[in-house]
Amino acid sequence: MEEIGSKSHVVVLPFPIQGHINPMVQFSKRLASKGVKVTIPIIESVCKSMPIMDSASIKIESIPHDEFPPDPDLLEWLRVLMSNNLTQIVEKLSDSEYPVKVLLFDSTTTWAIDLAHQLGLKGAAFFTQSCSLSAIYYHMDPEKSKIPLDGSDVSLPSLPLLEKDDLPSFVYESDVYPSLARLAFSQNINFEGADWLFFNTFDALEMEVIDWLRTRYTIKTIGPTVPSMYLDKRLKDDKEYGSSLFKPNSETCMKWLDSREIGSVVYVSFGSLASLGEKQMEELAWGLIMSNNYFLWVVRAAEENKIPVELMSKLSEKGLIVNWCPQLDVLAHRAIGCFFTHCGWNSTLEALSLGVPMIGMPQWTDQPTNAKFISDVWQTGVRVKARENGVIITRKEIASSIREVMEEEKGVMLKENAIKWKKLAKEAVDEGGSSDKNIEEFLSNL
Repeated sequence: MEEIGSKSHVVVLPFPIQGHINPMVQFSKRLASKGVKVTIPIIESVCKSMPIMDSASIKIESIPHDEFPPDPDLLEWLRVLMSNNLTQIVEKLSDSEYPVKVLLFDSTTTWAIDLAHQLGLKGAAFFTQSCSLSAIYYHMDPEKSKIPLDGSDVSLPSLPLLEKDDLPSFVYESDVYPSLARLAFSQNINFEGADWLFFNTFDALEMEVIDWLRTRYTIKTIGPTVPSMYLDKRLKDDKEYGSSLFKPNSETCMKWLDSREIGSVVYVSFGSLASLGEKQMEELAWGLIMSNNYFLWVVRAAEENKIPVELMSKLSEKGLIVNWCPQLDVLAHRAIGCFFTHCGWNSTLEALSLGVPMIGMPQWTDQPTNAKFISDVWQTGVRVKARENGVIITRKEIASSIREVMEEEKGVMLKENAIKWKKLAKEAVDEGGSSDKNIEEFLSNL
């Protein structure tokens, strides 16, 4: 009996940064497990620095290129480069046993819709963000929206009441990063043009907003796109994303964690892109020291010089500082009591999938919205409070938040809720779950 995806071939086009590549690679693994051939074109410079897995079912195409142009020309450069190479890839495979049927593209590369249709393919948009964020961008698109941002609460269909600080930064700071703001809102093009809309989330997690979107568009939740061994374990040996921009200090991290008691360590990481100012790094360092808890703090090499030298000896008394670590293994370790994070969507899904309470210190883009849901909707964490100027979060606030999760009664409730969401995440991707059924339905329509 043939697998459901037999003879199907999908070209997967990620946006070339780690937080966008990893979810699409994980989705590709799910497709491949059901008999689909997958080709993933990625620019050569990213391929070199990211040891991405390659298998009989998933092929990585390294796209050679010249030097990067200056921003804001980078997005147009990427469009031209990938368009030319995608055309060649699809043409090369057209006479094979597995001709390409679908171009699955990152939702930010909206130009891929027209390219897919020109090549006679279906176009599927993959959103690496939450449904809630997409709904906010949909309602507050500056080209259409009349919703005022005058400091009052914002009420949107299917979403909790949002304050200004809960909104994605591009909504009220579009003039600070104009090209990125345009990129964020341009994703709305997918709702009208794409043949399929995939979201890296699961039904139970965002039920109200998903139900609202489904009254207007045919969307499919297929997440969380976390390696299978941490969830349903149906994909053999799928324990790693297969890509990392930085080399992790795996042995150092795990050996240090093995020597700590269950639930005694705060894991602190702000991902591959976030950059804190020197004053904020100092306050964070003092906050960790004042909390009097053990901590594992990921500080990228480029950020190390922001930690005051005179604090390093104090930090080493209760903590371990590394440049990078195997995040999933760390979050799954018995010693981890909570995850102090910027609330990027991938990190949020990982914590939910592994049942780890969070302390949110959002910086920009989707992170404030994710932090709102973590603290008030899913109730799996707390959000540190910024001072009135909204810039620096004090050491006192940081230490207080850590103690609240690690030592106080509220932390017990957060842990119970986190375990509940872990169970629901596993059910979603397991056989017959909502995300699994959506993938099966997609493939049956091919």
